[in-house]
Amino acid sequence: MKAEGMEKYVSAFLNSLKIMIQILRARAKYLDTIVNFQLKMALETENLKLEKEIVRSGVFHIFENDYKGYYLIAKDDEQVIASLLVLFEWSDWRNGSVLWVHSVYVLPEYRKKGIFRQMFEHLKQEILVDDTLKGIRLYVDKTNKNAQEVYKKLNMSDQHYSLYEWMKSV
Repeated sequence: MKAEGMEKYVSAFLNSLKIMIQILRARAKYLDTIVNFQLKMALETENLKLEKEIVRSGVFHIFENDYKGYYLIAKDDEQVIASLLVLFEWSDWRNGSVLWVHSVYVLPEYRKKGIFRQMFEHLKQEILVDDTLKGIRLYVDKTNKNAQEVYKKLNMSDQHYSLYEWMKSV
């Protein structure tokens, strides 16, 4: 094999290696990390500067009320590199809960390395072994084309529902 061909082969091989991460349910000790991720995500994706104390109270609320949902985090060694919020939606049609994924954030230097895919697959495995869990849903800002491409690659469909909302003024 020519050196040029070998270089491409080695490069492709190295790019295909997945980062070995640990995915787990977050505990309250990760509160500040998750809050900071949420502040960054809102600014980055929707150009919103959120009030830190409101976000902190909102994240803490989930830790205090785990019947509503939980946070998943991804860790590379001891560093938290990603988080997402999972909320439960009761489906009377399915007689079970659908997991809604919210507030996805991956540190910039870990993006495009399959971190969200691994978190998504972790959730899928939870659903496959628990008869009370029926599926995964999420919403994405219409302008966030990068995220939309990721979700399509995971065989998620955007063909079934449209999301409408009304929010009280702040």
